[in-house]
Amino acid sequence: MATKKKILVFLGDSDKEMTSCGGFADAYEKGAKEAGHEVRRVNIGEMKFDPILHHGYRVIQTLEPDLLKLQDDFRWAEHIAFFYPNWWGTMPALLKGLFDRFYIPGFAFRFNKNGFGWHALLKGRTAHVFITMGSSPWMQRILFGDNSNEIRLAILGFAGIRTKISKIGNLKGITPEKRTKLEAKFFAWGKKAC
Repeated sequence: MATKKKILVFLGDSDKEMTSCGGFADAYEKGAKEAGHEVRRVNIGEMKFDPILHHGYRVIQTLEPDLLKLQDDFRWAEHIAFFYPNWWGTMPALLKGLFDRFYIPGFAFRFNKNGFGWHALLKGRTAHVFITMGSSPWMQRILFGDNSNEIRLAILGFAGIRTKISKIGNLKGITPEKRTKLEAKFFAWGKKAC
């Protein structure tokens, strides 16, 4: 029998109802719950926070309650499943603003006092990032390069989270049959907590 995990399902698309990301996150969450995993869910579109880091990290802005709760969810989770669309070769601005605000020194990382290097404070966790796109992933990579290094290395990896990336493409004009097949795949991923 597989080990049960604490899983955070995070939807980084502000429109839960009308996008593929929302349906895929729902299917993943359903599969994880059916397998007996403990699941928490966060939808960025339901959060209340200022996504602008007004003074950089010179002055740490007071974190809104939703950001404090998200930090707690990250500390709690053993595995995090992220879902977001590729917009202009990167994540949506609201999601980037979220990381700018809650992923702060003392929570996700701590710089060494001598100025060289840092301590990753979220080690021991894993993540699977699902990036949806209208075109094919290989075409995106040929034309624009690998857009997943931003989240895999510079954000999650920086804090010590081992991260896998899956790009789900050609969703523009997806047929209902293909969507159903993809949702079954996400359901299976959720059951396996991978």
